Amino acid sequence: MADNGIQITGEMRTGYDTILTEAALHFVAHLHRMYEPTRRALLTARESHQGWADAGNGIDFAAETSAVRDDPTWQVRPAPHDLTDRRVEITGPCDRKMVINALNSGAQCFMACLEDASAPTWQVMMDGQVNLRDAAAGTISLEDKGKSYSLNDKTATLIARPRGWHLDEAHMIVDGERVCGPIFDFGLYFFHNAKALIARGSGPYFYLPKMEHYLEARLWNNIFTTAQSIMGLPLGTIRATVLIETLPGAFMADEILYELRDHITALNCGRWDYIFSYIKTFRNDPSKVLPDRAAVTMTVPFMAKYAAHVVRTCHRRGAHAMGGMSAFIPVKDDEAANERAFAAVRADKEREAGIGHDGTWVAHPGLVGIAREVFDRLMPGPNQLLVIPEGTATAADLTTPPPGPKTLAGLTNNINVGIGYIAAWLRGQGAVPLHNLMEDAATAEISRTQLWQWRKAGVTLDGGEAVDAALVTRVTDEQLGVWRDQVGDNFFAAGKYTEAADVFRTLVLSDRLENFLTVPAYEHYFAR
Repeated sequence: MADNGIQITGEMRTGYDTILTEAALHFVAHLHRMYEPTRRALLTARESHQGWADAGNGIDFAAETSAVRDDPTWQVRPAPHDLTDRRVEITGPCDRKMVINALNSGAQCFMACLEDASAPTWQVMMDGQVNLRDAAAGTISLEDKGKSYSLNDKTATLIARPRGWHLDEAHMIVDGERVCGPIFDFGLYFFHNAKALIARGSGPYFYLPKMEHYLEARLWNNIFTTAQSIMGLPLGTIRATVLIETLPGAFMADEILYELRDHITALNCGRWDYIFSYIKTFRNDPSKVLPDRAAVTMTVPFMAKYAAHVVRTCHRRGAHAMGGMSAFIPVKDDEAANERAFAAVRADKEREAGIGHDGTWVAHPGLVGIAREVFDRLMPGPNQLLVIPEGTATAADLTTPPPGPKTLAGLTNNINVGIGYIAAWLRGQGAVPLHNLMEDAATAEISRTQLWQWRKAGVTLDGGEAVDAALVTRVTDEQLGVWRDQVGDNFFAAGKYTEAADVFRTLVLSDRLENFLTVPAYEHYFAR
């Protein structure tokens, strides 16, 4: 399929022609032609900033934007009516049953994820667009294994999350260049659904991931302004929530709000990717090595300071501050395990509501009620915009690592979960239940970058084991056997566990830390 410099190289399955229309493709191509050079320049700037950190320089609040941070007068545009109360948001991929169940879950909002909760295969991305188009129109339904699924009269507000700036869409080519994933995802969703959503009393709402600099927010703002102009919609029709899930992004929270002030309603604490970003930023600094992944909770000082910083920054500017994901999921036929999981979720949400968050995330419909009870009890109004945590966040507050264990059990869990997640991702699944937790790509990213940094820093574990190539190789082989025993020989062969172990081991033992495992894995497995 090719026309006027536009090529679609992916398979055209049933329904894709209703998304990849001539008008929609020209809309996406126009955004690409206008903004792809800026995106590439910003990705190059990311590498330069990382090089500065790799050379031993610290990270701090930018001097050149102090006037934005210090000016008390500016505010973001007030939230639309269906984003004023966001006390519980459910997140997940865009497969058809998930979309229906999430919209019917009783949560205020559903963040439909085309990013870390979805493997970026052509089929997953395009099926997601079809499903979100039908959801936006209110017509989505499904017949599956003798059961019928359709929308309730009252549903959650739909918010779409496109991919991050670092990912391409290999199956749409414009003038010989790939379109970037976020422009592809945003452009198709906005083009097809903006007016339908407005007609139903809502609007085109987005979650924006993995930004590291206010100029990346400015790029999104320019894309929004152009898209609205083309479609004849007023400025501010699009509303965005930005995930503060990178360490550099946390130091530019005010500036990100300022750049998007006509379109933004909230920031979100993307806690798992934030830990991943912390490790990436300090990849070469042995004084910034984190303990076992399980020990880096939201209550350790640098994470608690980060959460308070996001709440404080948002509420000073009239924006909502959304809490992070509780990864626990209900365990079938195990009431004791469920009670432990529910208690952990309850404590996490009480902490968030207690510091002033305006809402939170859950990964499973069975946890909506628990999160809602906490926020109903501790946040009787629609939000907590008047709650501003005392103090300020310093660079030391946000970058001092906590003490904690570094154990063989922690290393082993990283490898086990890394293999399990990557195998599912290679099978086309982005949100994966592992050990009674719902994991997405951030889990594998933390797991492999932590081991890379431990190996690079020459960490000796608490039991005396040196983290080196031999240890990583041995434990990877052992955990591959664990997965074989767990899933059985037949599924092990088809389940891509060997390939996943190879990907994980290669990334951990590489001389260079890959910025995102999804980039080389996408090229090798999905881009063709």
